Formats: sequence, structure tokens, C-alpha cells
Amino acid sequence: MQNLTLEERIILTRSIINLLDSWGFDNPAQVRLLALPDGTPPRKINRYRSMNEPLPEDERIMQRIEQLLGIADALRTTFPHNPRMGQVWMRKRNKHLRRSPASCMIEDGMSGMIRVRTHLDCTYAWDMSGSSA
Repeated sequence: MQNLTLEERIILTRSIINLLDSWGFDNPAQVRLLALPDGTPPRKINRYRSMNEPLPEDERIMQRIEQLLGIADALRTTFPHNPRMGQVWMRKRNKHLRRSPASCMIEDGMSGMIRVRTHLDCTYAWDMSGSSA
């Protein structure tokens, strides 16, 4: 969130919270997914959702936001005619991940998000492998 105005940070915060809501993540899961500071009460998500309060300026949080946005983009291209499939896909057991993508991301944090994103987005997986031209 570097170089973003306060207004841009608030818009980004609301967008991420709305995205996580659309995937069916409750407040405690959102706190974990975003790696909010220790002791952050789950009800704090309500303030991000409905008030003019941005997420904390933190590199770890921004890295997770980047992964979540990449996953959302990959889901849009995977299911272009049905945006509601994102929630279904997040909750359904995936044989490659050996559990649901939601569980993978919550339980494994950043590495789980990367695993989910590479599963969905072959171009991201290609870039991660260092095989790009």
C-alpha cells in the first residue's frame, strides 16, 4: 500500500474485505488470511468493511493482498460466466491441494495462498519457476 493515498487505501481495504466476504470467509478467517497484527479482534473486520478505516500499512499484509487479488483474477478467468463459482471452488475439496483452497490458505498462510494461486494461474506458476523468457 505504499504510495497510495488514504482514500485509495480505504477503497483497497473495502475491496479486499468484500472479496473475502464473497468467498465466504468469516471475520476470524479474514484476520488470519490478512495476517493482521496479533491480538486483532475479529470484530475489527467490521470497521474495515463499513467505516473509513484502511488496513494497517504493513508489507506482509500487502503481499497477501497481492496474492488474493491474483487468485480473484484467476478465478474470473477460470469461471468467466459465473462469478459465484469462486465461493463454491474455495470450499470444495481439491485433489491437487488435498483439501479445500480455503483451508489451504487459512492453515498455511502465505505459502497456501501461493499454492492456490499457482494451481489456478499457470502464468503465475511459470513466473514463479523462473522459467520465463
